[in-house]
Amino acid sequence: MATDIRELSATGVSGRVDASEKRLINCSKVDVNQLMPLKYKWAWEHYVNGCANHWMPTEVPMNKDIEIWKSDTLTAGERHVIMRNLGFFSTAESLVGNNLVLAIFKHITNAECRQYLLRQAFEEAVHSHTFLYVVESLGLDEGEVFNMYNEVPAIARKDAFEMELTREVLDPEFTTETFEGAQALLKNLIGFYLIMEGIFFYTGFVMILSFHRRNLMKGIGEQFQYILRDESIHLNFGIDLINGIKSENPELWTPEFQQKMIDRVRESVELEIEYAKDCLPNGVLGLNADLFRDYVQFIADRRLERIGLATQYGSPNPFPWMSETMDLAKEKNFFETRVTEYQTGGQLDWD
Repeated sequence: MATDIRELSATGVSGRVDASEKRLINCSKVDVNQLMPLKYKWAWEHYVNGCANHWMPTEVPMNKDIEIWKSDTLTAGERHVIMRNLGFFSTAESLVGNNLVLAIFKHITNAECRQYLLRQAFEEAVHSHTFLYVVESLGLDEGEVFNMYNEVPAIARKDAFEMELTREVLDPEFTTETFEGAQALLKNLIGFYLIMEGIFFYTGFVMILSFHRRNLMKGIGEQFQYILRDESIHLNFGIDLINGIKSENPELWTPEFQQKMIDRVRESVELEIEYAKDCLPNGVLGLNADLFRDYVQFIADRRLERIGLATQYGSPNPFPWMSETMDLAKEKNFFETRVTEYQTGGQLDWD
């Protein structure tokens, strides 16, 4: 017997959608498959911006990087920095993608947000592809790079910090319909968007783009520029999502929960400082672990501000040369630009 299409709705809702009834979580009034009318236009804007930034790693030439890597141009310390960052990012992107697909997507009950999450999941796949492309291009030991998250303590601690959040939300009994469950999802979002993509990724961007600005490993640097642009939009979407859930569910944002999130950010800062020390035991390219202590604290304060939490450090930005490229407080026209010649030239052109 044929099934009436109206019976396929997960919510059992039929008829026209009232945008005012849409909610980010725990929405049983509106069919999650109905995209229009849009309520959260910021989610759709992030989706459109993400599509405008489309790129693929194989469009970036690696010939010069290969030449430099095979020569004696780079010091042992510089090679160590590159290897450590490839090791962290190669699995971190996968962790983010898994969390999106297996945990977050299920519990966000809004169609326009899900549209962006689908785009973000594709971008995480592109980023994972990027690190495979770099490893293969340079002829690196794949096992060494892709297993650092198990073998390098400074990387393993960061990944374990994040995987705990995914495990919690993936529990078969997990639901956001309880107060505790909704707070757990909010904690997951803060952990992955604010901390993983907003703090843990950004020190790596500084390190790799430091090579790029000195005309070293420019192929890798260009790919990190593309990734940075993607990740910045991921972060902006995540912050909008977190703030939206807070606004619709103010009872979740208790003083106790706020303090736990501050404590969690502070813990992540210490983990990232230890990672910087591991990458830069002796300093290279004018970078050292002490500078990264200030930078990670500076970045953490900016992230806390964006979700309405008190800043903790008051540290200066030790890398002002990165401001226009990296710091979200100076977005300028960065997210309004687009790649114009990526299909043929493999170069980062802006207009």
